[in-house]
Amino acid sequence: MDFDLSEEQRLLKESVDGLLGSSYDFDARKKYMAQKGGWSKAVWGKFAEQGLLGLPFSEDDGGFGAGAIETMIVMEALGKALVLEPYLATVVIGGGFLRRGGSPAQKAAYIPAIIDGSQTFAFAQLEKNSRYDLGDVSTSAKKKGDAYVIDGEKFVVLNGESADMLVVTARTRGGQRDANGVGVFLVPGNAKGVAKKGYPTQDGLHAADITFTGVEVGADAVIGDPENGLGLIERVVDDARIALCAEAVGVMDESLKSTVEYLKTRTQFGVAIGTFQVLQHRAADMFVAVEQARSMAMFATMAGDFDDAKERATAVAAAKVQIGKSLKFVGQQAVQLHGGIGMTMEAKIGHYFKRLTMIENTFGDTDYHLRRVTQGGGLV
Repeated sequence: MDFDLSEEQRLLKESVDGLLGSSYDFDARKKYMAQKGGWSKAVWGKFAEQGLLGLPFSEDDGGFGAGAIETMIVMEALGKALVLEPYLATVVIGGGFLRRGGSPAQKAAYIPAIIDGSQTFAFAQLEKNSRYDLGDVSTSAKKKGDAYVIDGEKFVVLNGESADMLVVTARTRGGQRDANGVGVFLVPGNAKGVAKKGYPTQDGLHAADITFTGVEVGADAVIGDPENGLGLIERVVDDARIALCAEAVGVMDESLKSTVEYLKTRTQFGVAIGTFQVLQHRAADMFVAVEQARSMAMFATMAGDFDDAKERATAVAAAKVQIGKSLKFVGQQAVQLHGGIGMTMEAKIGHYFKRLTMIENTFGDTDYHLRRVTQGGGLV
């Protein structure tokens, strides 16, 4: 199989790497983290100027009609730079719901605002006891004429604190864990009855716990079928998992490079510790783990276009398993090979490990996806 990038894809990679290389070093990231919402609107504007926010959208919707490979390229670059901006929440997930399930009116109303950077999105899905089950939804959306009234709580909503629009899963009928009766709703972040409690997460991003109390939205806020939205949710979340796999590869690749550079410069007993054969072997094992993860991330990217939902889900779950194993090994080795300095906030290697740990636990950890693989991609 040909894994070489096309000329356009190569230019995209160079463009993204160049942008982040000039505006997103470790010190700059610290400054962005201290800004309101935990990320830089100026950097987000640069993403919009370079067309990164419009990549996956069709040309009819004002985008560039790019595919999963282009998203993989961008996410890997974002991982290398430990980018804080809500590309995953807004473009991949929020934009994914609009691309895959939005009506023409919804696409016209929201996609241009994503592309020009004027609106960001957040996915309000996780509940107190739902863990990784996308169909475990107790937040309710009750009919009121042509409108819906949403009541419930969502937790750890990435970018939820500053998002202009929330994509909310809510139950229109049935019991808490029924596969049917789950809908997807667009709710303005400042809607009456929406209360947010924001906080930083361990990896430097920001999330929020959000309470919905009598939040009323019109029928035009429903994405797809309000009683059979679980299939759409699973498809978009698989897109997000694929993107996270690519991001993890970027984080691991940079962790490896930083560790090898440290081994070359750190001296002990008058020589660089990189001359010690046992440490060379550990660095080689890290390289193998990164390449295994890269191969599975590519496989997941291709699997995203599978028409068979079960086949696609199994492939994505398998990729998440390998990514989870690789990132744990690479992260732990990187910190240990850095020694005591690797445990400090001043050293960037610890921040890479934190991001890897959060990726492993987002939309299903390694054990969860291993069970999915053994069950052929089914929900567990």
